[in-house]
Amino acid sequence: MTGYPFSSGPTSPVAAPEEFAAVLRRQGLYPAIAPTVVGNGATVVPTEATTILAFKFADGVLVAGDRRATAGNLVVYDRADKVLEIDRHSLMAIAGVPATAWEMARVLEHSFQFYRRSQLQELSLDGKVRALSKLLRDNLGFVMQGVGVVVPIFATYDLEANAPRLYFYDAMGAQFEAADFAATGSGSPAIRSVLHYENTWGKKPLNQREEGEAVILALRALDTAAEADTATGGVDRRGRVYPIIKLIDGTGIRTLSDAELAPIFQQEVA
Repeated sequence: MTGYPFSSGPTSPVAAPEEFAAVLRRQGLYPAIAPTVVGNGATVVPTEATTILAFKFADGVLVAGDRRATAGNLVVYDRADKVLEIDRHSLMAIAGVPATAWEMARVLEHSFQFYRRSQLQELSLDGKVRALSKLLRDNLGFVMQGVGVVVPIFATYDLEANAPRLYFYDAMGAQFEAADFAATGSGSPAIRSVLHYENTWGKKPLNQREEGEAVILALRALDTAAEADTATGGVDRRGRVYPIIKLIDGTGIRTLSDAELAPIFQQEVA
């Protein structure tokens, strides 16, 4: 006998299964980022938000994002908030379509509040992480159309373990816990390179750096990304628009103001 009942000849090695996105690309079904053609033939270029980063430092986790939102080669807005507070110890940073991401953040915030008020306790860390994953999976239909792609970072402080936790996702909802740092968006390749270098060969690992050192590194990383990526705003020196930088520790979330960031940028970056 040769092979299995339905084989016409000797069996051959079975090819490894392809990633879902790779199958779509091969079939020509994976959407381009832009433009998107709507029903009446008009062309709509979706607004995109980039770039975001997060890493653990000595006291907790730092989350930062530039302020630029673009549509193709146009700058739509230079004061977008890409780091959103979900609860007292959780942040969601967004890269992708802001309209979809902001709605996801609102749904998460209300879901966490409802659970806390109805159950008289906080939702578990696993529950929070999976809630965002489910929202991304539910958004898959828009992702397939190329109009709702969101690739977020979720950062929180685990009070039970007394430790910061950091997660990043793909557009289809797969979640990954980052050991040290994460970055997404069009400027993320440059940022990941900077963070990897500093974490591996810098004066000390990222999770041993004090708050001041962490803020300086975040500003330098975003400024580096802005040099090579036009969709990353970096720091608007003329308009004095600085990135959003928020810190999470056991006491909660703290947002650094422009007044705090301006002297640091002038002394350590510019």
